[in-house]
Amino acid sequence: MNDRGQQISEDPSTKELNNFVQTLLKQMQDRFDEMQGTIVSRIDDMGKRIDDIEKSVTELMNDLGFSDDENEKGKQF
Repeated sequence: MNDRGQQISEDPSTKELNNFVQTLLKQMQDRFDEMQGTIVSRIDDMGKRIDDIEKSVTELMNDLGFSDDENEKGKQF
């Protein structure tokens, strides 16, 4: 390296900026990971709720006297 390259890499303000950027990137990655976990958890919860709703609708239809054959015919249209 030439003298200028060594001077830039040893400049305290460059080191501070590098540390700041590294810290900021780490914080952003941590926040992204946290948000990703939250989103996946919410999607799982929504899937469970949809399954529960589907089960409840099926039970209501059975209570009202709809048979599985009639349910299958309705799905075809």
